[in-house]
Amino acid sequence: LLCAKPYFLSKEASTHHHSHDEEEDDEDHGLGEILIHQAIETIEFVLGMVSNTASYLRLWALSLAHSELATVFWEKAILSTLNVNWFATFIGYGIFAGTTFGVLLCMDVLECFLHALRLHWVE
Repeated sequence: LLCAKPYFLSKEASTHHHSHDEEEDDEDHGLGEILIHQAIETIEFVLGMVSNTASYLRLWALSLAHSELATVFWEKAILSTLNVNWFATFIGYGIFAGTTFGVLLCMDVLECFLHALRLHWVE
């Protein structure tokens, strides 16, 4: 649409201009001005598309980090203490619960906050 839309707009303007030659006070937009305006609209569209993609990739990265951290905390705090004794497993569960609450839930809140902030300011 970068080239087709300006062409059709200039053709439409020229046919409109020829049919209303008398009492025409509007600006006459040439093909060059229409091309520049369409190029600006195209650049704005591409920048918006890149911005939206980057925003959703940021949210995806946070969810991947959440998944990997949950796996690491589970393996290090629970699975490594299961073969020792019941007290070590109890302490391991406390560590797992504390780190899950402290890190993973805070990351979920951050993820929700970023998504709400994006929706509030972008859309």
